[in-house]
Formats: sequence, C-alpha cells, structure tokens
Amino acid sequence: MLSLSQREQRQAWVLLAPMLIVMGLLTAWPLLRTIWLSFTDAALIGTGGEINYVGIENYLYALTDPDFLASILRTLYFTVVSVALEGIIGVLVALLLNQKFYGRSVLRVLVILPWALPTIVNAMMWRLNFNPDYGSINALLTQLGIIDGYRSWLGSPDSALNAVMLADVWKNYPLVTLMTLAAMQSIPEDLFEAARLDGASAFRRFRAITFPAIVGPLSVALILRTIDAFKIFDIIYVMTRGGPVDSTKTLSFFVYQESFSYLRAGSGAAYAILMTLMCSILIALYMAMLYRQRRRSVVNEA
Repeated sequence: MLSLSQREQRQAWVLLAPMLIVMGLLTAWPLLRTIWLSFTDAALIGTGGEINYVGIENYLYALTDPDFLASILRTLYFTVVSVALEGIIGVLVALLLNQKFYGRSVLRVLVILPWALPTIVNAMMWRLNFNPDYGSINALLTQLGIIDGYRSWLGSPDSALNAVMLADVWKNYPLVTLMTLAAMQSIPEDLFEAARLDGASAFRRFRAITFPAIVGPLSVALILRTIDAFKIFDIIYVMTRGGPVDSTKTLSFFVYQESFSYLRAGSGAAYAILMTLMCSILIALYMAMLYRQRRRSVVNEA
C-alpha cells in the first residue's frame, strides 16, 4: 500500500506529465540541434547546404575572441549595476508605499505601470526621451542647469549603455517593489510599536525587523532580475542596435548578430551554448538559494 504522501506525489507526476512531455519536445530538439550545429561550420547561406564537422574549433575561437569576451564584460556590468539599482530603488519605494498616507492606493497602482508596459513600448518611449533634438531628458537637464546643451545620449559610446540601463531600471524596479512590499505587509505592527517604545530609531527598526522579513522575497526578486538582465536583448535592439561602436552589444545581441547578421550558424550556435551554460549557472545559484531558504524556514518553524 502506498502512503498518502506517495500517492500525492504519483498523482502530481501524472498531472504534470503532459506538460513535461510537451516542454521536452519543444525544448529538447532545438537544444540538440543547436549543440550539433556548434560543432560544424554551418552557414545560413553561401555553402550550398554543405556542413562540415569542425569539432571544438568554434568553442576554442569563442573563448579567445576579444569581441565575445568584451560582450561578456559588458553584460556583467549591465547586470550588476542595473540589478543593484533596481534593488535599492525597489526597497525604498516599497518602504514609502508601506506607510499610511492619503492616495497610497493610487500610488501603488501607478508604480505597477512601468512593469506592465511591453518592453518594446518602453524602449521606444525612452528612445524618444533620449532624442538629441527634442528629447525630454535633454530639456529637463538643460532647464535644471545640469548640462549646457543638448547631447546625443544614445549616440555616444560613453553614455549609451548607461542610458539603456536607465530605461531597464525604470521598467523593472516595480517587480522588486511589489515583492518587497508584500513581505512588509506580513510583518505584525506590534513589533514596530514595541521597538518604538524601546526607543529604536527608524534605521534600527528596519535592520532588526523589516530587513529579516524581506530578505527572502528580495533575494528571489533580485536573482530573477539577474537572470533576466543577463539575457537582455529586446530593449537594446530597439534603442541602439548594439551601437554605437558596439558599446551596447551585450551577450544576447552578440549571439544574434553572429547567427543572423553574419549568417554564421555554426559559430553562432557555439556562442549560444556558452551563453546557455552561463545562464544555467545563474539558475543553479537561484535554485540553491531557494533550497537554502526553504530549509531555514523549516528549521525556524521546528
């Protein structure tokens, strides 16, 4: 006789089986095809359909390609800085929205709007904002006296990546805000009242009460954003096309150009596999953190 937990596990696998089969078919074939192409000199045009096996030559070239290595560093910079800003802004906005004031409900709805916008719409909007002739960013900074004339933010290698990063942060910080705010709402108000009676400052209340309660959801939000930022493509495609002078060519855009602009399917597949391995490492870290948090919560409950 199967125990209740064993029957529940078997029932869960039966219910999940159709979805797992479909996901396996949709994922396994493209992945295996890409792995096979990565060991060939396949090209999308110009070879008459002839494909030659080259072994690990594509991978050896990728690991020594300065442009590929530069795109990795560019992607890491974009990921670290954008996720850090989203975390800081998200927590600060969540702290504000957790306070009681008139119009709080309306403000909570407005905060969600950037996150609800499609990425393409967001990218087009910020591209117009950064327009060197009539963009609102130039107008605002000029009127405030911060700059003395209009600039081409997306046309300069020194500022293009940071401008794209600003657009990405504006769109995605609400995710951190919502997850952090939900965790704050679960904190009993009695804890804050007791801390106030003991003379604890606002910073000490945040460090001793608020932060331990939000660290779990905040970690999950930041890891999800890290994985998403590492794969950034669409906003860069719309805003800069990887330019100027490759200053915004991230890893995903590099793989896209190698495969579909330069039509080198073999080397493009190798670059894509390497990128997949990097993303897999991030996902493994994400799963390990979730498992650690789950064990910690079980221990605390016991």
